[in-house]
Formats: sequence, structure tokens, C-alpha cells
Amino acid sequence: MHLLRTIERFLKETGMPATRFGREAVRDPRLVLDMRNGREPGERMKNRVERFMNKYQSEGAR
Repeated sequence: MHLLRTIERFLKETGMPATRFGREAVRDPRLVLDMRNGREPGERMKNRVERFMNKYQSEGAR
């Protein structure tokens, strides 16, 4: 659940749509919607999502 809160904050700060986030982070446009509905991603997926957010923020807004 902590990851979902982090993602929601990222989406709000960047203005990025949830489907684009999922598609760019892990090639799954339904990721955020599924997580909002209770999906718990595995450790590999969590790492990919965190890496995407860190890289996106370090490069600045696109």
C-alpha cells in the first residue's frame, strides 16, 4: 500500500495519467487501476516502478 501512495503522489506532482505511468514504468497501462483495486505487485515490479519514478524525477519533467 505504501507503493500506491508513492505512485499517487508522483502522479499528482507530475500530472501524468495513471495509464501512461503504468505503460512507461512496467508496460502495463492497468497497473495503477489494479493496485487501487487491491493488486499487490511483486518485488521485481516494485523495483521497476521505483526505478522509473527516480529516473523520471532526476531527468526533470518531460
